[in-house]
Amino acid sequence: MQRTVGVVPEAIEAYAARHTTPLPPLLEELQATTRARMGARAQMLSGHIEGTLLQFLAAAVGARRILELGTFTGFSALMLAAALPEDGQLITCEIDPEALAIARSFFARSPHGHKIAVREGPALETLKTLQGPFDLVFIDADKTGYLAYYEAVLPLLAPNGLIVVDNVLRSGRVLDPQNENDHAIVAFNEHVQRDPRVVNVILTVRDGVMLIRRREASGT
Repeated sequence: MQRTVGVVPEAIEAYAARHTTPLPPLLEELQATTRARMGARAQMLSGHIEGTLLQFLAAAVGARRILELGTFTGFSALMLAAALPEDGQLITCEIDPEALAIARSFFARSPHGHKIAVREGPALETLKTLQGPFDLVFIDADKTGYLAYYEAVLPLLAPNGLIVVDNVLRSGRVLDPQNENDHAIVAFNEHVQRDPRVVNVILTVRDGVMLIRRREASGT
């Protein structure tokens, strides 16, 4: 039996990576640094395929302002920032100073780092200080906070904006929740599915990615 990465067999994941535009050297270095310094937590990286998807989505919506909840070591922020125009802005929120130290060091070396503004501290507190609209919002933070984050960012979303939510399949455990985080994601997915304000789709990329748009923007 093939091993799986997230919900996709490892061999298929590797094939997809080989047929996805390669990462720039700085992002490859960031991945290696994260694995070396963050241990098991390095699995929190969004990674090559998902990072490239995020970049595609940001470019597709013509994003000028992006909000990210969960910086970790900055990989997804740099992928997203590369899709912004020179005067675009990405605000990224993180509570872990160790991860942020790595992120900041790589932001400083990137040609896109000047587009990124870091907000250190609890994301819900930061969100109270922000004004929309944001063209894209990426949620990849503590799973028990997803419902609150969703409700807080939806009013900040641009009319044609997009919310992207990571880890919505929990390596398949949404079918058989094993812990608090699994149950939180199941509750989040059900909440969005029943929300008449939006339309949504789950993609089986990495650990599951949900895309959410305002219903009136979708024409349905």
